[in-house]
Amino acid sequence: MFKSINKVIKILVVSDFFLNSAWGLLAPIFALFIVQNITFGNTAQAAKVAGFSTLCYWAVKSFLQIPIAKYLDKNHGEKDDFLFIVLGTFLTGLVPIGYFFSSLSWHIYIFQVLHAVGMAMMVPSWYAIFTRHIDKGKEAFEWGLDSTFLGFGVGITGAIGGIMAAVFGFKLIFILVAAMNIISVFCLLVIRKQISPKDHIKIKIPPFTPF
Repeated sequence: MFKSINKVIKILVVSDFFLNSAWGLLAPIFALFIVQNITFGNTAQAAKVAGFSTLCYWAVKSFLQIPIAKYLDKNHGEKDDFLFIVLGTFLTGLVPIGYFFSSLSWHIYIFQVLHAVGMAMMVPSWYAIFTRHIDKGKEAFEWGLDSTFLGFGVGITGAIGGIMAAVFGFKLIFILVAAMNIISVFCLLVIRKQISPKDHIKIKIPPFTPF
């Protein structure tokens, strides 16, 4: 079943698995990190910081994604898409390192913005390459495969992240998140030779959004 999937799709799914699993480690304990390390037990202030940091991420990501997507569509070929995936994923890997050294709320806001920029670069370009290379007649299966791997990864690492934070503290979590982001980048480099310099691949519309 998996042997019939082309190399580009396989690698994109694996890279996506590592990227999202990495952030799955952090998701259940991020608010607790803010309470203990940023607002020092002030839960009301921590709620404000968590809320505004969420706004910073989603507002910036949403604002940048469409212009970036339009730019990528205007430039035929996949070299620019691939560059944006790699750079965007790399930028997201810097964010947990920033959290490692954060002690003030504005530190969190800055790194949330950096995370948003990285994801705004990565998501449209990932969709573009995945859509172009998806195997004919297996569109639903391959989109579903990515969503399934993502779901398992985030779910499992979410549980692991909570346990590890309780036993080892937050800093080890940040190191692991950064490391898994870098693994995601190296996965992408495996398919650099399969990336088309010209837009000769027929685009297939995805049946649904996997995440």
